[in-house]
Amino acid sequence: MARYVFKRLVLTIPVLLGSIFLVFAIMSLTPGDPGTLILGMTADKKDIVQLNTELGYYQPFLVRFFNYVKDIVVHFDFGISYRTRTPVFIEILSKFPHTFKLAVASIILSSITGITLGIVSAVKQYSYIDSFFTILAMFFAAIPGFWFGLMLMLLFSLKLGWLPSNGVDTWKHFVLPTITLSVGSAAGLLRLTRSTMLETIRQDYIRTARAKGAGEQRVIIHHALKNALLPVITSLGMNFGASLGGAIIIESVFGMPGLGTHIVTAIRQKDIPVVLASTLLLAFLFSIIMLIVDLLYAFIDPRIKSKYAK
Repeated sequence: MARYVFKRLVLTIPVLLGSIFLVFAIMSLTPGDPGTLILGMTADKKDIVQLNTELGYYQPFLVRFFNYVKDIVVHFDFGISYRTRTPVFIEILSKFPHTFKLAVASIILSSITGITLGIVSAVKQYSYIDSFFTILAMFFAAIPGFWFGLMLMLLFSLKLGWLPSNGVDTWKHFVLPTITLSVGSAAGLLRLTRSTMLETIRQDYIRTARAKGAGEQRVIIHHALKNALLPVITSLGMNFGASLGGAIIIESVFGMPGLGTHIVTAIRQKDIPVVLASTLLLAFLFSIIMLIVDLLYAFIDPRIKSKYAK
């Protein structure tokens, strides 16, 4: 198992390099230079040229990329923000906790809701409950997240005044964004859980368990659900990774100072160090999340555990 984890961590290195190389190339091809962004359009051209020279902007593309990677590996230096002139790592650490809280809360809510309703829908196949949950899942999977967030804000913030519409000061500020972000994920989990459960409960060992007199609740929870969870866990891991980097729209709608909003602002103002460091962090976290998902397989299915051991 340890050898497998080590190999996966080693394979993460080219993934990270490829991610930041693509982003570095895209940001370098876009118009604009850091000197003008920092000093402003009205600054003297000599000062702009001098600052660009100090930042290495006029160096060849591959040289700049190599120097950036070298600073990270040797000095753990992610650069200085062009806008705020503060270390990028400090800015990211101040923004990331808000995004992380939102992602964790949304994945917990979506997993509880989606998996539970998916199990009920599979057990009550072709019933009115199954039809209702299926239609509900299709509806919430189809509606845009930003529109649903605006409707929640209009109802619970402006009309009823129960919950705040923006900010991150208290837990109440995370209620509406969490619901908005988790609805689409819960709908997908509901349909996936239903399909995997239906496939599992038709297996021979399920019929054998029922023939031996096992109760329906024990058959569903202890026998069927455990084997049906493998693709669901994969979907949960991908949803959680996507929530860390894909909550940009939700953060913008609810005015949350998270990492997603920070990345959008950095892209608009071509703050290359911020964009690169944020991309590197999200790519690393996504790789670690998928590694954890693969390791969870081993604890659920002994056959996979024996394969890792070999």
